[in-house]
Amino acid sequence: MTDQKIAFVAASSETARKAVKTLKAKYDHVAPEDADVIIALGGDGHMLETLHAWLDRDVPIYGMNRGTVGFLMNEYRATNLVKRIASAETVELRPLEMTVQDIHGQKTTSVAINEISLLRETRQAAKLRIKVDGKNRMSELICDGVLVATPAGSTAYNLSAHGPIIPLDANLLALTPISAFRPRRWRGALLPSSVAISLEVLEPRKRPVSAVGDYTEVRDVKRVTVRVSQDKSFSLLFDPDHNLEDRILNEQFIP
Repeated sequence: MTDQKIAFVAASSETARKAVKTLKAKYDHVAPEDADVIIALGGDGHMLETLHAWLDRDVPIYGMNRGTVGFLMNEYRATNLVKRIASAETVELRPLEMTVQDIHGQKTTSVAINEISLLRETRQAAKLRIKVDGKNRMSELICDGVLVATPAGSTAYNLSAHGPIIPLDANLLALTPISAFRPRRWRGALLPSSVAISLEVLEPRKRPVSAVGDYTEVRDVKRVTVRVSQDKSFSLLFDPDHNLEDRILNEQFIP
């Protein structure tokens, strides 16, 4: 592990730029395309950008927080970096894949690390039909939107929408409504990670809806299918005392 070639990538903030300058002066490094490990300096948004940028290489990413929240990041320290990487624990995660068909018949595919969300575009509430593995589970949901979140993403937008926090090893997805109007008391569902979720937009021209997966947005959608990718994965590295699974569990005890 100590012989691995490392690369540094940083967010555009001044804090991140200063950190990467310090680390590049201190450690041998290569270009990201030649690296065995990529060190990402920034916040969670920069981590998502880095994961997307190098998803096809399947290179492990070790993040250090030079942003705000830094839920997916380790603590920033300029010392003992090689030793920290050598002792880091690997978390393997699979992204969500979405296939979107819009009202014009155009199809778009994309992947998302945290969640895929459908959101109303205008003042009118969205009307959605939910199917799981082809079986109709909810004929009509009137809402501002709905999202499907991975365990890693369950503490992000999903938690803000009052969705459940999911342990990393649970093999579940959260299907969470956003400001549901009818049925008003529906809080969502926990679904096996093996299912395909179909979200159909009713009255898509009168009540237009957009689909968002990380950095991809498709407007005026008619149908969105969401499933866990079977051929793409990414690896995050964490210090043993900064374990991602433990942090996700801890979120359930924060008042």
